[in-house]
Order: sequence, then C-alpha cells, then structure tokens
Amino acid sequence: MLVPTYTMLGHGPVVLMLHGAGGGFRSFAPQVETLASLGFRAVAWNMPGYGPSPPIEPYSFKGLAESAVALIESLAPVTDGAPVALLGHGMGGMVAQEVTLRRPDLIGQLVLVATAAAVQPGDGYNRYVEQGLAWLAEGRPMSEIADTLLPRLVGPGALPAGVQLAAHCQAQVHAATWRRALQAMASFDRRPALGLIHVPTMLIAGEHDSVAPPAQMEVMAAAITGAQCVPVPHSGRLPHLERPGEFDTLLLHFLRHAKAGSYTHLTL
Repeated sequence: MLVPTYTMLGHGPVVLMLHGAGGGFRSFAPQVETLASLGFRAVAWNMPGYGPSPPIEPYSFKGLAESAVALIESLAPVTDGAPVALLGHGMGGMVAQEVTLRRPDLIGQLVLVATAAAVQPGDGYNRYVEQGLAWLAEGRPMSEIADTLLPRLVGPGALPAGVQLAAHCQAQVHAATWRRALQAMASFDRRPALGLIHVPTMLIAGEHDSVAPPAQMEVMAAAITGAQCVPVPHSGRLPHLERPGEFDTLLLHFLRHAKAGSYTHLTL
C-alpha cells in the first residue's frame, strides 16, 4: 500500500495527527509547532485523496485505517518500534478508532477530538453529511462551501486566524474527495466496539459543537475504559484551531502523564 503524504517536525515520541473531512495536514499547524518545540515528533498526514496523497479504492474506513497503519509502520526508523500517540479530529477521529481497534499494538495513547462513534439518522453528524452532499449536488465550489460552512461550525470565542486557516483547508479539498468522505461517514458505526479500546484515551469536545456535542462525546467516553471527555470552553467544531492555547494545554498534559492505569485528567 502507498504511504500517504505527511509533514513531520521535531524529535521525540511520535504524535500522529489525523485531520477531519474538511481538513489537511495544515489543520494541525499550531499543534505541530507546539509539540515539536516541547520534545515531541509531530506528524500530520494528508488523508488519502487529500493534498498529494493518492486516493484509495474503495474509499472506506477499513482502507483509511490500513493507510494510517502503513504510515505508522513507515515511521519505524524514528519510533524504534514504540507505539505512537494517535490524535484524530472529526472523521480523523473515526479513522483513529478504526486503527486502534485493528492494530492496538501500534497505539500507546489515543486522543479523539470533536468526533463520534457513529453517524445516526437525525444527529448532528447526519445533518452535516446531508448538508455537505446537498451543496455538492448543487455544484457549489469548495471555496463557497468553506465560506458558508465555517461560520456555522465555530464557537463564540474562536481565534480569527484559526477560523481563516480552517476555511483555507476546507477550500483546498477536492469536491470529489469531500463527497467520498461524507459518503463514507454516513454509514460509520463503531459503538459496539468501544469497550475493546484499552489504551489511555482522552476525548476533547468543543463546548458549542453542534455536530459532535459534548453530551454525545461524554456517552462515547463512558464506553471506553478509563476515558474522559473534556470540553474546551467557547469553542465549536474546531477546538484545536479556535482555542489552540487551551487545547494544547489539555493535549500536552495527557501526552506527558497518561499511562495505563495511572492518570488524572486535566480540566479547563
């Protein structure tokens, strides 16, 4: 399998970041810089079909997980075989669940951000998927979709530069790729398997996220042994870009202290 493209910065334990359906490797620019400056090796991929990463057939979570596994295994020379910390936002969080369930030996820590264990009729994710597919069916350009969508997703305390970066990433996604990503998410359901995740896990929710609201993520956290959901105040769908300072504080505390069987979660 072809290894997806990625960016890498820093030296130390590997943190692999998987962006959402409207993102790209630049979606984690604040985290890449922060992690690299504080003793971690920050890796942010382009999901298959995004940026220069080759697409996969069929476009499924099984295939996306296999692509992530191929990337992790390709990093063996810099990881010395040690498990990596895996962070996934949105759809990337769904891929992260899939990777952890399929290859738990590769994952030492798991961070799930503004994501879900399933897309169900009538929920926020379902509405997000249906709206996106409707805009694509109307032939709207991705730049127009980005300008329309992002203001609906962010919270009242969003950092303007973070929103601008998110809009840029969304606008750069190929329409055909976004369609396939939305279609893949429509049937995602890993709820029955959450209890099989046994690595140290933290869930981060945006306080005002209408797609993956905190209450929904708290239910998800309760199904994963030892996991806890922590909300980021004043943020919406993109807490890592809207409130990068608070987000990075949570992330760094988890990465530095979360070990199997002994960890006290930080709250903001």
